Amino acid sequence: MTLIFRTIEEVRAWRHSLPANQTVGFVPTMGALHAGHISLMELAKARSGVALASIFVNPLQFGPGEDLARYPRPLEQDLSLLQAAGVDALFLPAVDELYPAGASTFVIEESVSGPLCGALRPGHFRGVTTVVLKLFNIVQPHIAVFGQKDAQQCAVIERMVRDLAVPVEIIRGPIIREADGLALSSRNVYLKPEERPAARLLFASLTAAKQAFEAGERNAARLTEIAEAMLQGQPGISLQYWDVRDARTLQPVAAAMPGETLFAVAAMVGTTRLIDNMTV
Repeated sequence: MTLIFRTIEEVRAWRHSLPANQTVGFVPTMGALHAGHISLMELAKARSGVALASIFVNPLQFGPGEDLARYPRPLEQDLSLLQAAGVDALFLPAVDELYPAGASTFVIEESVSGPLCGALRPGHFRGVTTVVLKLFNIVQPHIAVFGQKDAQQCAVIERMVRDLAVPVEIIRGPIIREADGLALSSRNVYLKPEERPAARLLFASLTAAKQAFEAGERNAARLTEIAEAMLQGQPGISLQYWDVRDARTLQPVAAAMPGETLFAVAAMVGTTRLIDNMTV
């Protein structure tokens, strides 16, 4: 049975009750769970034996006009999925539990968080790093699992953990996709049926660039052109970026290198913002 904790005190009491040699895995989420999240839970469980998840729709990482108010919160469905996945415990805090009145301390990463989504969503990664470090301090996990779909988030958290000497191993879980290639996301529920064909083109553009890469193309500008050609002029798609970056630093690169390069895309499909990526 999945235990549910709503306060920091309850989590810490549970954590301290575990044997000293027990490895603890942690998966922080914003809920609206899907198979991608569950794959992260399973990975945490396999690597640690004890897995704790959190569900917290973090207001700090939403900007003005973003979807904080309408972000899906199907709690009963989420609890059923966690139970079926064998997750041992869930931290389900209220906003004022994590951010007491007058809270004025934030965590800011100033390099990896700058480009891509960081340039389009000012303050977003400040919200991510602040809440993740706070959750790490509360849970004190040995490992924490994040999804590769949010590749920039993974890179930002890895940099934070390195720079601040946080004793947590960060594991990236692979992207889980729907049958048509669309990366699983809690925001996919916003898509109208007629928008699905356009949404699928994000993955198609990554695949086209990967195929060109595998055929020998290394020039980043040319790879970008190949991918963007699939998206430009398509009805229902407003491209925000399609870029070739170093997979760890997220700095731009002139040439794609095997095992070191990230293809990343973000676009509005109708009113829904989608991101996807592929490492080559």
